[in-house]
Amino acid sequence: MMPDPVDRDDPDEHLAGQRGAGPVTGADQPVTIQADGLTKRYGDAVVVDGFSLQVRTGELVVLLGGSGSGKTTTLKMINRLIEPTAGSVRLDGVDTTDLLPHELRRRIGYVFQRIGLFPHMTVGENVAVTPALLGWRPERVAARVDELLTLVELDPTLRDRRPSALSGGQQQRVGVARALAAEPRVMLLDEPFGALDPVTRERLQQSFLRIREKLALTTVFVTHDMTEALTLADRIGVMHEGRLLQLGTPRDLLTRPTDDYVDRLMSTPRRQAAAIDALLSETSAAGAAS
Repeated sequence: MMPDPVDRDDPDEHLAGQRGAGPVTGADQPVTIQADGLTKRYGDAVVVDGFSLQVRTGELVVLLGGSGSGKTTTLKMINRLIEPTAGSVRLDGVDTTDLLPHELRRRIGYVFQRIGLFPHMTVGENVAVTPALLGWRPERVAARVDELLTLVELDPTLRDRRPSALSGGQQQRVGVARALAAEPRVMLLDEPFGALDPVTRERLQQSFLRIREKLALTTVFVTHDMTEALTLADRIGVMHEGRLLQLGTPRDLLTRPTDDYVDRLMSTPRRQAAAIDALLSETSAAGAAS
């Protein structure tokens, strides 16, 4: 195992100011999502192989892996956008196959990688899609739209604009608002901020952490970005070639990788953190000398 060059006493310390406090989670919390032996095959190709995971109430678990690792397929099997070849998912103890697919999806907010707003609808109409399908009264829908736009830090006056009139960051905020519209307690997010510039991406990450804490959301978040995973997650599940290689806290993965692939993966943020620390030390030394 490679030594941690960041901080041998507390290798997670450099992340502490970035990660949100989040809801209290732990072994005493009930399990909201339980996946057992999830497998997906397409012909002879095994895309996901025996994936098992428990996500406790209020916890944010990140599935981290490269393209083709099976993380998005796993996410979609949780809410049955893709049906598994084998295995099961339980939501609050109920097998998801005992729920009608549309009923299940109304209980789970889903934020897509490419936002997926309806271009012919206004912002308000996009956010209101699910409440309208549920038969909410118009005044309740309108109030919910304004409440959610405020929650995702958008001016409610944007409700009458088309998505094309918004920036990429604003569109992604609308996507989060739409996923929250029916008051789900579970959120699934598939690379939600991957197409944004670094400044906007970091701002939306912090905004989502505040929303997640405020609403006590149970969250599964897919990304291929190691820094995003380390700064957002309560626990990280590293996936490779369809298998879950290691599940642990950011500290666990940085300091105690149990697989060579995980060790190689974590060597990148360790090197980056060490390089930044070296630059800061040089800057401090130069300032002291002057």
